[in-house]
Amino acid sequence: MDTAKAKVGCVVPGAASYISQQGSVYSPGISKETVGCETLFLGVVTIPPGQRTRAHLHERHDSAHYMLSGDEVEFYTGDELEDRQVAHSGDYIFTPAGVPHVAVNRGLTPAVFVTARNEPTAQESVVMRPELDAKVP
Repeated sequence: MDTAKAKVGCVVPGAASYISQQGSVYSPGISKETVGCETLFLGVVTIPPGQRTRAHLHERHDSAHYMLSGDEVEFYTGDELEDRQVAHSGDYIFTPAGVPHVAVNRGLTPAVFVTARNEPTAQESVVMRPELDAKVP
């Protein structure tokens, strides 16, 4: 970013959604690509009804999600995805860097999350863990 420019805030129109490599639908809002920020991503992540993410981890960043709408989502974490918790609308989910995880939406409505992470790029550094996919029913 040009440091000679006046520092002002900005309104960012919603960007086109895309399917991430882990399988959820991303709608980036604030990112390095949209506003040039260096430390933050903020956007909306959706898991369609009857869908799930593929097993993965985020090597270099923590992630935080607020479940805006949807029935419930099963959230599996741990080295072998052994820990299962259930999130509902109004709940927050925190995933530390380096922790494998999978989210499953067995409901009939989309599960929609407002998501923030301390990694600014829309195409974050994800490590896929396909050997763990079969551990989640």
